Amino acid sequence: MDSDEKRLKQEDCNEDELGTGVLTLTNKRIAFDKRKSRIADFSTKMGETVIDVPLDQVDAWKEGRFIKKICFKIKTNTDEKSYKFGVMGTGGWLEDIQDAIEDFKNQ
Repeated sequence: MDSDEKRLKQEDCNEDELGTGVLTLTNKRIAFDKRKSRIADFSTKMGETVIDVPLDQVDAWKEGRFIKKICFKIKTNTDEKSYKFGVMGTGGWLEDIQDAIEDFKNQ
């Protein structure tokens, strides 16, 4: 993280296609780090960072009726990719992401 970057929210979660990992929201970006676990010895290690994008490329919403997910679309010059995360408190995550995006754009 940069010296002026602040972690706003972080949670262990699951993404529909990427699997388990840690979702992190900062005042500058959103990131997802994969996690590798072994059942034999109950160990967990951080894997590769598979999502690491600045907030000006993110559009967020939530969806689901019974199983709610926080979703976001990453828009780059070449393509768009959507992700769906199962987190606790989707409403809080959505508000925090939208607030961070607004603050980032107003810098």
